[in-house]
Amino acid sequence: MINIVLFGKPGAGKGTQAEFLKSKYQLFHISTGDLFRHHISNKTDLGMLAQSYMNKGDLVPDQVTIDMLKEAVDQNTEAKGFIFDGFPRTTQQAEALDEFLSEKSMSISATLALEADDDILIDRLIKRGKTSGRADDQDEEKIRNRFDEYNNKTAPLRAFYEAQGKFHSVNGIGEIEEITQRLTALIDGLLIK
Repeated sequence: MINIVLFGKPGAGKGTQAEFLKSKYQLFHISTGDLFRHHISNKTDLGMLAQSYMNKGDLVPDQVTIDMLKEAVDQNTEAKGFIFDGFPRTTQQAEALDEFLSEKSMSISATLALEADDDILIDRLIKRGKTSGRADDQDEEKIRNRFDEYNNKTAPLRAFYEAQGKFHSVNGIGEIEEITQRLTALIDGLLIK
């Protein structure tokens, strides 16, 4: 079983690459954004709880997100592993994820960080914003704020996973196929170990 945490700034290609990886390795892709949308739109207990915090302008507590993740893992026992996308975002969340996976006799195999220059990512996002209609992809200042938040929150995570020998930086610049090849070469190397 292989369990991957996929990191990358907005526009780095996490969603695109996750699609290839989940197909190639028969992994289940868990995107926290998708989980939140699913639970909120289906008015589940967890969704209504998350919504109650969001309505007050508060951050959803880690435990609510972790409970959503646990449910997704428990409902997909046939998967050969998982891609965690958008979680963990803090060291505390990473520790909680490790603890939960440990209870299942599982662990994170690797964290893969898609790295790209900010200016290239801004170009990608602004182009995406023109076709997707996403307002947060059309304003360079908002994009840079998202990058700052990513940098501030993931710096400690990088150290956390480096200390475990599980952090891998992957060049996120190039054609989609080139980036996929870089990721699969890394994952294939992990599977051989």
